[in-house]
Amino acid sequence: MRFLSTRGDAPPLNFAAAFASGLAPDGGLYVPESLPDITPLLADGQLPYPELAACFFEFFDTDKTPAETDELMARSFRAFPDPDNAAPLVQIDDNTFVLELFHGPTLAFKDFGLQLVGNLFADQIARTGYPINVLGATSGDTGSAAIHGLAEQDGARVFILYPQGRISELQERQMTCTGAENIFPIAIDGSFDDAQRIVKELFNDLNFKTEASLSAVNSINLARILAQSIYYLHAAARLPAPAHFVVPTGNFGNVLAGWLVARMGLPTAGFTVATNQNDLLHRLFTTGHYQSGKTKPSLAPSMDIQIASNFERFLYYQLDGDGAATSATMAEVAAGHGIELPNFDPGTFAATRSDDEAILRNIATAKERYGYLPDPHTACAFESIDPAETTVILATAHPAKFPATIEKATGDHPTHPTLEALKNKTPQNATLPATAEAVRSYLEANALT
Repeated sequence: MRFLSTRGDAPPLNFAAAFASGLAPDGGLYVPESLPDITPLLADGQLPYPELAACFFEFFDTDKTPAETDELMARSFRAFPDPDNAAPLVQIDDNTFVLELFHGPTLAFKDFGLQLVGNLFADQIARTGYPINVLGATSGDTGSAAIHGLAEQDGARVFILYPQGRISELQERQMTCTGAENIFPIAIDGSFDDAQRIVKELFNDLNFKTEASLSAVNSINLARILAQSIYYLHAAARLPAPAHFVVPTGNFGNVLAGWLVARMGLPTAGFTVATNQNDLLHRLFTTGHYQSGKTKPSLAPSMDIQIASNFERFLYYQLDGDGAATSATMAEVAAGHGIELPNFDPGTFAATRSDDEAILRNIATAKERYGYLPDPHTACAFESIDPAETTVILATAHPAKFPATIEKATGDHPTHPTLEALKNKTPQNATLPATAEAVRSYLEANALT
């Protein structure tokens, strides 16, 4: 299997090289040269999660032996309490299920991709003998998941940018209280979109990227997306009928993972993109118009995004793999212009929008109607549920990460032992202005070379 840039002006790479590169040299994102037919996996029934993950990845990482892939996946799910059922499917009504993706070490769905990514980086360091400096941006959960996957890893340093004052206190403590000497959390004076822009700018400086041995941890790295595709397969094997998946998302990676695996043969009844008041994706799938706006802080901070980086992969497929057209369209987006998707047909997509008032209402309703307590992001997925349709809500974080919001909605104050332990630790981070120059200087002073 080879991987191509969405912008069509970079040489094809194998899996290991595409993973190590993260962002293609032409500024595009890597996608598989072709999408495999995964229907043989559907006949295997309810495989243990690591075994299912290994079978899925063998379609893409064709340079490893099956035994090597099996060992990689076994390592990547050891940190889950029940590796064989890493994503429990909980039935809350006759036809409604919750796919709980928060049982990993940092209590968020990002653990599925970033435990794997951490092990892939460890393998890369061992194979090449060269150090890496991992650079990423987070709107809340990516950073802590990446940090947990790479803390104390020899030959790696991790630099995570996050918007100061715009993530929950416990999300910040998960990043800043590790005590690991190779971890560098960086609070920037700006939004997540600013942090994401800085990361892309530094990766697009190819000389600096090479000199600093930069590797990507955000969902611009295709390994993240492929890892998230697996839990859709895991859920489908446990359902009585093809399901409609309702997915809280801001950066579009979580729902793109499901859409891609549906294109590979997974039967589904469609996808609902559940957004908060930063409704970029809601506007896209209801109008066909993509236009970034001003980010508004919300009760679901991990979705406070107005530049969805994985939109580029979706656009590439909408344009039938035309790299030149994708590049030209993304140039318009980068210039701040709105774009219209050509021949727009939402197809299997629907979308909902939940402002802060709706998030609080949805949390209370979920508790009262279903006896289920969702975090504020998952609450966006409770905005519109058809009880007659087999529906799977993706629960993206443990409610204990957002106790103040849960308490305001229901009076409950959820806790979790790993989060409570953080409250007695001293945070350590850097604070920088939201400029690529400031971050570049910090990296030059602290990166491994």
